[in-house]
Amino acid sequence: MKLSRGIFTAALAFVFCANSFSLEVDEKELETVSTQPVVFENYNGPHSVINSAAEIAGIGTDLGKIIADNPETPKNAGSSLRYQIIHAVNPEEKGKFDADIFVIGSSSSIDHIKNIRRIIAAYLSKAYGYASDDAQTVATFVTVYNAVYRGNTDYFNLKYKKIVTDNLTAEKAGIALNYRDWPGKTQIVIPLADVNGGLSTVDTSVISDKKVVQSMQEDEDKGVDSRKQMVNIKEREADKAQEKANDAQKKAVEESAKLKEEQKKAETAKTEAQNAQKEAEQAQKKAEENPEDKQAQKEAEEKRQKADQKQEEAVQQEQKVQEQTEKAQEAKNEAAQAQAAADTKRTEAQTERTSIAQDQQTIVREQTKNQNATGVYGLKSVDDLGILSTLVKVNAETGSVIKESPVTVIRSRTIFETQAGYIAIAGTSLGNGAVKLVVLDKENMEIVKESNETIAENSVLVSDGSNYYCIIQDGKNFVTGKFNENAENLLKSQVNVKPATPLTITQNGILATSSSNIPVLLNTKDLSQIKN
Repeated sequence: MKLSRGIFTAALAFVFCANSFSLEVDEKELETVSTQPVVFENYNGPHSVINSAAEIAGIGTDLGKIIADNPETPKNAGSSLRYQIIHAVNPEEKGKFDADIFVIGSSSSIDHIKNIRRIIAAYLSKAYGYASDDAQTVATFVTVYNAVYRGNTDYFNLKYKKIVTDNLTAEKAGIALNYRDWPGKTQIVIPLADVNGGLSTVDTSVISDKKVVQSMQEDEDKGVDSRKQMVNIKEREADKAQEKANDAQKKAVEESAKLKEEQKKAETAKTEAQNAQKEAEQAQKKAEENPEDKQAQKEAEEKRQKADQKQEEAVQQEQKVQEQTEKAQEAKNEAAQAQAAADTKRTEAQTERTSIAQDQQTIVREQTKNQNATGVYGLKSVDDLGILSTLVKVNAETGSVIKESPVTVIRSRTIFETQAGYIAIAGTSLGNGAVKLVVLDKENMEIVKESNETIAENSVLVSDGSNYYCIIQDGKNFVTGKFNENAENLLKSQVNVKPATPLTITQNGILATSSSNIPVLLNTKDLSQIKN
C-alpha cells in the first residue's frame, strides 16, 4: 500500500437478564469463568461541547460532599437521570461488602472512560479523603473490575450485602465496554471494606483480583503504570495493617496477662472456699455433738456463712476467669486477623511486583522487535457497515499490529498522509460528538488538530495534492470546503451542495452535485461555480 500522499482504503477487516439475583452460587465455579480482555471503546473524536477536566471532576466532588457528612448511614446523592451515588451500607449484616454504586443515568453524555474515572476519583477524594493519585489508581481498577464482572449476578450476590444487591439489576450491574452502552445502563460497584478506613476504605484486594489483573495484562502496555501504583497503595496498606497487628498483639498479650492474674485469684478463692467449707463442717460436727453448747452453735453458723461467702466469691471469680478468657481469646483472634490482613497485602504486593517485572521485560522485547521492523499503515474497519474506521500500524514482516489509534470514528474510509501526520474526517453527531476534519499525529495517532467547521457526516474527502476538500455543514445548508493540511478552512463555495455529494478532482475544477441535484463544476482557486 503506497502512502505517499495517497488514499488509505479500509483493507483490513477485523471481527470482535433478568432483574432478579440468584442467591446460590459456587465460588469455585466463579473462579473458572474465562477472563475476557477489557478494552474500553471510547469516543475519541471531536465534540460539540467540551467540558474541562475540573468541571468533570466537580461532579464527583459534589456527590462526595453529601456522603462524607455521615458515611455510616445509607443514602443517595445526585440525580438518577445523570449521575448518582447509592451509598449502600448496613452494619448489621456481616461477612459481605457494603458498596457505593455509581449510576450513569440516561441523560448523561459521558463518552470516555477517563472521564468516568475522573468522577469516581474526585468522589473518593471528597467522600473518604483519598489523595488524588491514589484515588485515580483506585478509580482505574474499579472500572476494569466492573467491566470484568459486568452482569455477573452470582458474583455480586456472593460478595455483597443485600442492601447492595437490592439496588442492582442484572442488565446494568457493572459497566459495558462500549461508551454507547453507558447512559442508562451502568451501575459501577465500589466495594467498601471500611467507610472510615482512609486508604483502605475501598477493598483493593477485591478490585485487583486475578481476573482483573489478567484483563489489564491484555492491554498494549499491560497496565503496568496503574499496577505499579496499586502495589504502592497495597504496601502502604500493609504498613498500616502491620501497625494495627502490632497493637492488637500487644493488647492480646495484656489480656493474656490479665487472664493469668484472674486465674491465680480464682485458684486462691477456690482454696479459701475449700478451707472455709472444711472449717464449717468441723464446726457443724462439734455443734451437733454439743447441742446445748450455744457458743458451738454460734460458731457453726458463722463458719457456715463464711463458707457460703467464700464459695460465692469463688464462683464470681470463676465467672471473671471465663469473661477474661473470652476477652483474651477475642484479642488473640483480632491479632491473628490483623496479622493475616497485613501479610495478605504484603504478599499481594510482592507477587504483583514480580509479575510486573516479567511484563516489563516482555514489553521491552516487543518494543525492540517493532523498532527494528518496517511499519505500514492502513485503516481497520470498526463496524459491520464499514462506515467507521481506525488507523493501525502493522509490522510489515509479521503482519502483527504494532499500534492502533484510539480514534475509532474516522469516516469515509479515507485518510491522507501529510507532513504533520494524517488528515481525515472523524467524529459522530451522536450525544456530545461532532464531525470535524482532523489531523492525527504519526507517533500516537491521536487527534492533535481539528477544524472549526462541522463536516457533513457522509462527506467524502479528496485532495488535489496540496489541499483537501470535503463538505461543510453551513447552518441548514451544505457547501464545499477547501482546507490546508492543518485542517484550517481556506474557502467555502457559494453553491449549496448535497451533504453526500461525490467530489471529483478534474483538470478544470472540482465536480460536485448541487442541492438541486445538478452537477456543478467549482474553480479550485476560489470555489466559485464555473459556467458559461
